[in-house]
Amino acid sequence: MYDFRLKVFQRVAWNLSFTKAAQELQISQPAITKHIHELESIYNTKLFDRVGNKIVLTPAGITLLKHCDTILTEYNKLNYKMHQLNNKEVGQIRIGASLTIAQYILPTFLAQFCEEYPDISLDMQMHNTFEIEEMLHAQKIDIGLVEGPSRKPYLKYTPFLKDEIVAIIRSEARLGDGPFPLEKIKELPLILREHTSGTTLSIEENLQKKNIKYSSLNVRMHMGSTEGIKSFVKHSDCIGLLSIYSVCKELLNGEFRIIDFQDFSIERDFCFVQNQGDSSEIGQLFMDFINKKSLEQYGAHNYRGK
Repeated sequence: MYDFRLKVFQRVAWNLSFTKAAQELQISQPAITKHIHELESIYNTKLFDRVGNKIVLTPAGITLLKHCDTILTEYNKLNYKMHQLNNKEVGQIRIGASLTIAQYILPTFLAQFCEEYPDISLDMQMHNTFEIEEMLHAQKIDIGLVEGPSRKPYLKYTPFLKDEIVAIIRSEARLGDGPFPLEKIKELPLILREHTSGTTLSIEENLQKKNIKYSSLNVRMHMGSTEGIKSFVKHSDCIGLLSIYSVCKELLNGEFRIIDFQDFSIERDFCFVQNQGDSSEIGQLFMDFINKKSLEQYGAHNYRGK
């Protein structure tokens, strides 16, 4: 119904790559080139310039992208509303989720959503909290689900699930269970997620409230993978600080145990994040579904289960 060439242009502009756009849209690169040339012919202007081995948007391309994002977003809303007239839920939702949520919370819920709404296609990308916020602001995704303490004024955050970051160690380690004085955390060998991770940002923020600088910690390694940290902890006496949701299985089967500190815990919110003023009905449908399933699965840890 809408001009597919706009979608092709949008993907090329987002990626600044004909090859990546072809992969995402699952069409050939010559087809991508053809659509772009057709648009340039219609507007009698170049949309991209080549600089060395890269392409960049021309001023005309920047203008087209701004309107293109708005047009395609509005088309998706129209498509959803028109099918609702026949009591059908049809559309597409582009989701961005930070790593803990994407790996340990969403998969089951997304499978259930696809079962209940087979005519709504989902596309999920997994990045850290900062990248999700940037993608949302650039309209590359429709809804974000993030875990970090970041709060951008141009975005709207809605908590949907409570989380706790816990200190875990392999069960065979000689260190006692505590609770230890919080100052001891400076001595313990830690393995943490990367600096831009929502988990690490939450740890830093909560320690600062107790006048403990992040730089004073004995961090043996930063690792960009929760599963990598878990594997490292299993084969060392290091302590990992991770979401309780990511280590439930290992705690239940006795591979890990939790180390407690006196008068200290790291609690945070998992949040939906949207652009301010977003009134998408299909987005609200998705968020209501996740809230419902979170309540069924986790009870009082869901905000609607208070």
